[in-house]
Amino acid sequence: MDRGTIKPVRTALFVAGSNEDELAKCPDYGADLVVIDIEEPRTPYPEHERERTRKLVGEFLSSAPTGLGRPLYFVRVQAIDSGHTWVDLRAVVQPALQGIVQPKIQSPIDVAQMDALLTAIELDTGRPPGDLMLYPIFETANSLRLAYEIAMASSRIKYMGGAVSRFGDIHQAIGFRWTPEGRESLFLRSKLLIDARAAGVRYPISGMWGGGLNDIDGLRRWATELRDLGYYGMMIGADEHVALVNEIFSPTPAEIAYWKELDALARDAEAKGTGPILHGDPSQGEAHVVHIAHIGSARLNLEWARGLGLA
Repeated sequence: MDRGTIKPVRTALFVAGSNEDELAKCPDYGADLVVIDIEEPRTPYPEHERERTRKLVGEFLSSAPTGLGRPLYFVRVQAIDSGHTWVDLRAVVQPALQGIVQPKIQSPIDVAQMDALLTAIELDTGRPPGDLMLYPIFETANSLRLAYEIAMASSRIKYMGGAVSRFGDIHQAIGFRWTPEGRESLFLRSKLLIDARAAGVRYPISGMWGGGLNDIDGLRRWATELRDLGYYGMMIGADEHVALVNEIFSPTPAEIAYWKELDALARDAEAKGTGPILHGDPSQGEAHVVHIAHIGSARLNLEWARGLGLA
């Protein structure tokens, strides 16, 4: 499925929609994407607080700063089977909104229903059809099992991946005990990654670090493992983690230089009609003799770096 050209997201920062101060600050935290939570920003959360939150978020998104250096704004609304999704959408679909985070998904039917609601709200507000993106969160056992089918249910889905929480909905669904090493969630993170890429999602995003806010070494290990697996970003719940996570999910200058070298060698060989293309010390193995797959990987990675403004 062709999902179009999208912005790489290294940090998806969750912000409580009920917190007016956090809303005002979130454009300046440096996150690539901000998820404004109106599904469950606090507990307890009575209906009069929901009404207040909808108003706050709607007012913020009516004039929130957008463009270069600003985040994408998504809102996590109530689940499709709550009966309140449309009320949430009517309040928050404002000019700065770029997507909806859909929680508690069970099957592709939930995504199809949300897609229909988004089509209706686009028509109602004068937005182009298909303008709003959709970011599904996989928090149920059935959604984890059907992740590929869910991803294929709507071309609006641009971002997805293996969300993880220490003691939240996924814990209820699976029953694992969270550990800093993350072995208990490795399978679900890996499965969701493959399902996302198979469905054409270019930049999968994984779940939060469940450890302490001050355990920076633990956060660094967790984020590095996610990048090594193939994720391009992760959810975070603390603005003080934005800079570190952005760094880990960005290509290094050395990586970019290597990719550029391979691209340049290939262009030169293609122009001259000569080969084979060789790079570096012969003892380094596979990377010495450069094949078309290596060139393709380098060019794909350069596209990612350019999307981040780094190449």
